[in-house]
Amino acid sequence: MNLILKDLSTPDLVRVLENNMFAFLTNYGNAPHRQLNCGSNLIRFSTDISFPFFNGVCCAQLQPDQIDATITETLNYFTAQQLPMFWWIGTATQPPDLGKYLEAHGLSNSGEFPVMAIDLSTLPEELFVVEDLAIAQVKDHETLKHWVRVAMVGFEIPDSEYNPYYDLELSLGIDSKEYIRFIGWWKGLPVVISALYLDPQVAGIYVVATMPEARGKGFAKALVLTALHRAYALGYHVATLQASQMGVNVYRRIGFQEYSKIGAYLWTGQLNQKL
Repeated sequence: MNLILKDLSTPDLVRVLENNMFAFLTNYGNAPHRQLNCGSNLIRFSTDISFPFFNGVCCAQLQPDQIDATITETLNYFTAQQLPMFWWIGTATQPPDLGKYLEAHGLSNSGEFPVMAIDLSTLPEELFVVEDLAIAQVKDHETLKHWVRVAMVGFEIPDSEYNPYYDLELSLGIDSKEYIRFIGWWKGLPVVISALYLDPQVAGIYVVATMPEARGKGFAKALVLTALHRAYALGYHVATLQASQMGVNVYRRIGFQEYSKIGAYLWTGQLNQKL
């Protein structure tokens, strides 16, 4: 059965878009030697990387009498692991005001991120070409190392996490059909990256990062459009992403529209106890 969305008119579009993000995130916990716990009332994932994006909670469905106990149990787990994490709040989260309970337990509100989507049939047929930028798919270990390094600089991941981050990405596969990475070279140096995550219904754009010296040149747009064209060539009709404040206008110019917002609440574990 073909589940790929044909357009943006499906009544449950927001759920589908948010699920792509949650599938991408929990895929980290599904990697070898990591932890993924799909409980009856939430999904929890963790890695060995001490950076919040790689550990977290999503898809919470909590009854009133279990909210505080579940939050406490979850935070105890991450504190014992000495791992920071994000608790993600989507449109289907229950209760809808879960954020106030999370803040009461010491998590900080990191804001909301627009969940955006685009009809891939509206893409221009020609790729967006930037002079002197050579774009390639990551297909070997050495290129993956460069991809990870650009991601670390772009998202300000501490240098100490390079080895576990590289090991995590390597464990997810270089030749995966669902997770495809792209890298851009400028003046012989790796300066920009993106990734394409394919679920049965839509394509997701993730890990868009540019080295500081290469920003403002249209490189990120070129990498995003490269990933979008690949998704369309593979038979997908809808793509999604979650925009940062820095990137939202770029994505709007490409043709993305906003359909919902994802909330993020940060837990820093042991650090909270020292404040």
